[in-house]
Amino acid sequence: MIANKTVQEVMEATKVEEVVQDFVTLKRRGVNLLGLCPFHNEKTPSFTVSPAKNIYKCFGCGKSGDGVRFLMDHEHYTFPEAIRHLARKYNIEIEEKALSPETLAEMQYTDSLYIVNQFAVEYYQHQLHETDLGKSVGLSYFKKRGFREDTMRKFGLGFAPEQGSALTDAAVKAGHTVDFLQKVGLTTQNQRDFFRNRVMFAIHNLSGKVIGFGGRILQKDVKAPKYINTPETEIYNKSKVLYGAFFAKQAIRQQDECILVEGYTDVISLHQAGIQNVVASSGTSLTTDQIRLIKRYTPNVKIIYDGDFAGIKAALRGVDLLLEQDLNVRIVLLPEGEDPDSYLQSVGAAVFSDYIADKSKDFVLFKADLLMKETAGDPIRRSEVIKDIVGSISRVPDPIKRALYVRECARIVEVEEQLLVNEVNKTLSKRLTQERLKTGPEAPGFADSGFPDREPGMPPPAAEPEKPAVIGDEFQERDIVRLLVLSGEKLFDAAEGTSIGEYILANIADIIDYFDNPFYHRIVMDARSRLESGQKLEQAYFLNHPDEEIRQLAFDFVASPYELSEGWEKRFEITLQTQKMPEDNFVKDTLQGLNRFRQFKITRLSRENLSLLTKYQKEGNVDQQMVYMKVHLKLEEIRTALAREFGTVVTRHDLHR
Repeated sequence: MIANKTVQEVMEATKVEEVVQDFVTLKRRGVNLLGLCPFHNEKTPSFTVSPAKNIYKCFGCGKSGDGVRFLMDHEHYTFPEAIRHLARKYNIEIEEKALSPETLAEMQYTDSLYIVNQFAVEYYQHQLHETDLGKSVGLSYFKKRGFREDTMRKFGLGFAPEQGSALTDAAVKAGHTVDFLQKVGLTTQNQRDFFRNRVMFAIHNLSGKVIGFGGRILQKDVKAPKYINTPETEIYNKSKVLYGAFFAKQAIRQQDECILVEGYTDVISLHQAGIQNVVASSGTSLTTDQIRLIKRYTPNVKIIYDGDFAGIKAALRGVDLLLEQDLNVRIVLLPEGEDPDSYLQSVGAAVFSDYIADKSKDFVLFKADLLMKETAGDPIRRSEVIKDIVGSISRVPDPIKRALYVRECARIVEVEEQLLVNEVNKTLSKRLTQERLKTGPEAPGFADSGFPDREPGMPPPAAEPEKPAVIGDEFQERDIVRLLVLSGEKLFDAAEGTSIGEYILANIADIIDYFDNPFYHRIVMDARSRLESGQKLEQAYFLNHPDEEIRQLAFDFVASPYELSEGWEKRFEITLQTQKMPEDNFVKDTLQGLNRFRQFKITRLSRENLSLLTKYQKEGNVDQQMVYMKVHLKLEEIRTALAREFGTVVTRHDLHR
């Protein structure tokens, strides 16, 4: 178990923006950083990182937290795993405490999956570099590809021997269990090696851990697939992984462009040549999850195709998904007979880079130009191609982009622009109807142009969850909790040394049991217990609270979608003169919040007391009338005093709401 001292040291050293930037491209907006949320699909950035507050908050899906929470939510780390990751990142030595057997087993389970894969990487590398068969078959293949040894080590390239259970036997001998070998897909149910007699490519997640493998067979005329991948496991989902993303993510952010190629060797060759913003889809058609992964780092994708016309036409059909996700897609067609690896080897990195920069074309225009070339003299085929192009344009969610594509494509296919507009509208309408049949009726959502206002191909937005009814004085109770979270440790009275938290709790002591919302009441009681034990009400206490619900509420209070513009002071030299800046005006904020809270509670007590007084008047019970009349006068005195102190108006109507 990690010592509390180490946990505290890691938490204090962790900068949330440095953690998040390993996974999300952030751009500065005022004092905060903004990016596309990695937890839900969005076109407009709503994911905000506040370096000053050391938190992140998505104002789209509501996810929030600090650097540790981000790793737990995004990478599915346990708390200890997140702390260990950050300790390595910030070079902090971890102090350990003894763990119970149950806790140790739970922590070691996921670690064991990665450890087994790491053993396999090292085993395959040993076979590649140290055995005769590995050198003659595997190493010669990689060297023929032009890979240097440092590149092979970096990407985890290796060789799987042809013996039926060589890896399994070696792993068991080293202390690993067959159960874990099977869980990561290295060993079959028959306890044979899944990969045999193949060159091996390690597949990493975004944190750099090996989660799976790809294996290529080198023998010809063998009835076996050329490439096989690790089957689906608890840590490897092929449709959510891009090969090379761990090594490419920083370059993609820096260059604001992702180069997409087909194979493992293409990625490695380009990376070795200095073109590092390159990934591959691991031999599968692009999936929505893979596209969203790209979109975290850049909206710009450049796809490199081999110079094979038939292959290009087949591949183009899968690119529409990129358009649906609102990415800017460009195509590069290599010279006939070349693939990225071979062309790079023949012309060198400089010429290759210039070529893909100069020869890239917008996908929709490239597709229109390419397909129209094969329709000369064939009006039927020409009509089919135009419909195909219209289908791609209709996938673009941005109406301005669609309009521009329609104009340019009308010129290329030599038809009237309005005709294409009508066809695009018909295609969109048809798709929307099909979605309605699948998902049930929904509002059409069509703009004046005839285009739907949500992304084509995407499911309709989920129905808004029914909001629970507001309980009594819930808004005022929430505000009291907000004050305790944001300002609890700040000084209300410097002379007496009274904190905001102490002042608030002292002033609601007489009505603390009259909270309507049990959650807010629980937080207030928790705060009182903490103060009574001699501890402070720091923001960090709530932000790291063991209760997840309290922790999330604290992040909601601390994060804000708004920030003060710096323009007034910097550009016009205008500053606040009549009061302190909002973040420093916590004393006035506290007094106003307390006043509202007490007024609402006292008014409600008055209303309830007046109801009982009326009841006893009707019954003729004089004794009870006198009791409740005294209470009524006292409550009215308190209400009047509050109104006088804060300049508010109290009306008789308040008692009859």
